[in-house]
Amino acid sequence: MRVLHTSDWHVGRTFHGRDLLAEQETVLGGLADLVATERVEVLVVSGDLYDRAVPSAEAVDTCARVLHRIAEAGAQIVITPGNHDSAPRLGAFAAFAKAGGLHLRTAIANLHEPVLLDDKHGPVAFYGIPYLEPEVARHALGDPELRGHAAVLGEAMRRIKTDLSSRKTRSVVLAHAFVIGGETSDSERTIAVGGVPHVPGALFDGIDYAALGHLHGPQTLADHLRYSGSPMAYSFSEARHHKSVWLVELDQHGLAGVERRELPVPRALGTLRGQLEDLLVDPAHEPEVDKFLSIELTDQVRPIDAMRRLRERFPHALHLDWMPEGGKPRVRRFSETVKGRTDEEVACCFVQDTRNSPPTDTERALLREALAAVAGKERE
Repeated sequence: MRVLHTSDWHVGRTFHGRDLLAEQETVLGGLADLVATERVEVLVVSGDLYDRAVPSAEAVDTCARVLHRIAEAGAQIVITPGNHDSAPRLGAFAAFAKAGGLHLRTAIANLHEPVLLDDKHGPVAFYGIPYLEPEVARHALGDPELRGHAAVLGEAMRRIKTDLSSRKTRSVVLAHAFVIGGETSDSERTIAVGGVPHVPGALFDGIDYAALGHLHGPQTLADHLRYSGSPMAYSFSEARHHKSVWLVELDQHGLAGVERRELPVPRALGTLRGQLEDLLVDPAHEPEVDKFLSIELTDQVRPIDAMRRLRERFPHALHLDWMPEGGKPRVRRFSETVKGRTDEEVACCFVQDTRNSPPTDTERALLREALAAVAGKERE
């Protein structure tokens, strides 16, 4: 059996305010081509199908089209929710979706009940472990004494292994969790609620393949224990990631091999650093024009209207920081800022601290006018 391990689609996510639905549909729709060319029989999504618990109608439509393409390409689909998803909403029509080859494993109480899918060697048991928030999971599992992520996931795996021992089939576990040894990026939402978020990889011993989700970089913790990562970059910290999925092969004995398949990049990420005027004219930056950009300006004085000017050359600039060479002005305590100063002096001090240069004579006149208008209102 050939299984395509994916996770963390985050359909509906924006990137520094930029809508990504078109890019997401391009990349995720390409999974259907992989299914067809690689003769994939099962595609799994290990959590965070959507980016929020209540996705937009447009995100749901996009996801539905992608899943339909994958199913038409010939794969059964198994999905379990992550910490961004709403498990009840995601699993609302699970019984009906199953008939079309879409298996939604969203109920914590039933996580030990596998989806059984056959190949020429017999059945493979796919167990879906939804994201287990400890406070919720311990009650859903019927054991209020469980504390922390490791405890609730340990109980989940104990139930799965008990069921598996009675079946003696090959096994794949989908889990949305932070396993010790994994490397984070800036785009994962913390799951530290309920204590230490890390869980030991040893919990997955005895499973033929554990398809992990949550961390956005593709990672191998052991041959049978891997993160596929997100199919697209969702933070500039992922600029060096090579986004991919894992093609997993199971033979009659269990895990036969895992191969990496890289995904297309609809728009690359880049970073630029320098003074505004140099960035606008230096031909060396021409390769960055079509990238999503994070830009750091080093001008001693904060440039006015910098993002608008940058986007005239770099239309996909998304994030801007001002980091003047030599450092930003010292941040003073409020009492130090106002002590012994008039309102005008405080206002002028604010302007200087904000952009590293004092107000001009024209700006001072405007500040006086504004302060006088406020004083007049107060007298009235």
